[in-house]
Amino acid sequence: MNGIKIRGTGHCVPEHVVTNDDLAKIVDTSDEWIASRTGIRRRHHCTTENHTSLCVSAARTALERSGVAPEDIGACIVATLSADTAVPASACLLQRELGLPTDIPCFDLNAACTGFLFALHTIECLLSVSPRKFGLVVGGEYLSRLINWEDRGTCILFGDGAGAAVVESRAEWPSIGAVMGTQGDDQLLNVPGLESGRRSLISMDGTKVFKFAVETVPACMDAVLRRHNCTVDDVDFFVFHQANARIIDLVVRKHRIPPEKYYKNVDEYGNTSAASIPLVLSELQERGRIGSGSRILAVGFGGGLTWGGAMIEFA
Repeated sequence: MNGIKIRGTGHCVPEHVVTNDDLAKIVDTSDEWIASRTGIRRRHHCTTENHTSLCVSAARTALERSGVAPEDIGACIVATLSADTAVPASACLLQRELGLPTDIPCFDLNAACTGFLFALHTIECLLSVSPRKFGLVVGGEYLSRLINWEDRGTCILFGDGAGAAVVESRAEWPSIGAVMGTQGDDQLLNVPGLESGRRSLISMDGTKVFKFAVETVPACMDAVLRRHNCTVDDVDFFVFHQANARIIDLVVRKHRIPPEKYYKNVDEYGNTSAASIPLVLSELQERGRIGSGSRILAVGFGGGLTWGGAMIEFA
């Protein structure tokens, strides 16, 4: 199977910012309480924007940075749990707005916060048999409309945003070697579906999710390193799903990852689910901290339960 590398990234977040002090006006919380437990101080919520507009903007930036024309895209996947419509898929709307070819697969994928990594693995497989060797992967979420504003344990966590990557497939490139896992669980993190008799709002057992994350993320990292026969020293940068700063801090201490090799933006955006990892990648590329030749180990975890990791390189 052909391997893939990233040619360009992009991201988009809503203009409206919700601070911890703003939340303290509607629920029993405070800036100190939220920041000390999660590392989050702000998050961006849609007002005039919607899911589609965020994804389109992020994708356009990724296409511009990559130098790839829309007509050369061979597949488009949007990782999301909060698209504007169940049908058509968000990826179908992207196809229309961006002018992508009409003879390619465009579809949404839901693996919660691990969705972008699941989508990267999927597009690697699709492009290996596609006549067009460029693909578009987007992680986008409009989570603010799924928030239960009466639940102070979850309403403080989530933000809206989108991140995108244009990838290229070549036979001589190594696979991203994705490590993925699933453990069916509808109790720890759940969003009820339509006509379920329950409001379609996020519910979560934060303590158990935290425990799951601090056990799963290091194990997933180790599995990726073993698959690629390398060590922490061989990796240029580590990108973690931005759910909670304390989770990231525990993982980097355990693996003794130096500060210059990882990045946190959870303080600004909160948990953006499937948008989290590509949003970090885009900010890092924008700031010149990663680029051509960079080797990145990305790890995510999410509801489902799902988890995944991959070794991503930039072309």
